[in-house]
Amino acid sequence: MIDWQAIDTVMLDMDGTLLDLHFDNYFWVQHLPERYAEIHGRPFDLVREELAGQIASRQGSLQWYCLEFWSETLKLDIRALKEEIKHKIQIRPHVEDFLDRLRDHGKQVMLVTNAHPQSMSLKFDVTQIDRRMDLIVSSHEFLHPKEAQEFWQALSEREAFDADRTLFIDDTLRVLDSARDYGIAHLLAIHQPDSQIERRVEGYPAIEHFSEIMPPPVSS
Repeated sequence: MIDWQAIDTVMLDMDGTLLDLHFDNYFWVQHLPERYAEIHGRPFDLVREELAGQIASRQGSLQWYCLEFWSETLKLDIRALKEEIKHKIQIRPHVEDFLDRLRDHGKQVMLVTNAHPQSMSLKFDVTQIDRRMDLIVSSHEFLHPKEAQEFWQALSEREAFDADRTLFIDDTLRVLDSARDYGIAHLLAIHQPDSQIERRVEGYPAIEHFSEIMPPPVSS
């Protein structure tokens, strides 16, 4: 599926690609509404419906990913609430071996995420995946999400890369569309970013796990 001789740079999304998206889905759909309802003494079902509407209305925007925005909007410490369920943060299968193998092959390994820095710090504390990266980029640095062409332009100005020799892996199809429009030549999706929710991708080549595209061992 991947011709590793044609790849110099590997850009990887975090949530749903390297990490199980179940943590994030559970937080926004279950834990946040539960805690909000508890704090404000309101019915859970009503709160969940209201929050779902607010969140959906900003999907794909930088605000959608911004913990500071939601903390201010909801008058809650979102990072602290995420801490309450940090045991649910899990690395997806074969990720660590895959990252190590990329480094063995001399590939430039970049984490390219829409995650807010507060969310990144929590997940790095739990998983230490940041230690396996050459470069870490959050779209919040550029004030545009990965869905926007402005993000890719800003990224290219910060860190030179050859789009024709770059592999970008993400679980969000609208982000892959944006990377394609920018000119990233090699694109790969994730079939089931949330381990608890079945999903099959159409329109892009996709994998279940990184073992399917693992580069061969480097001979000593």
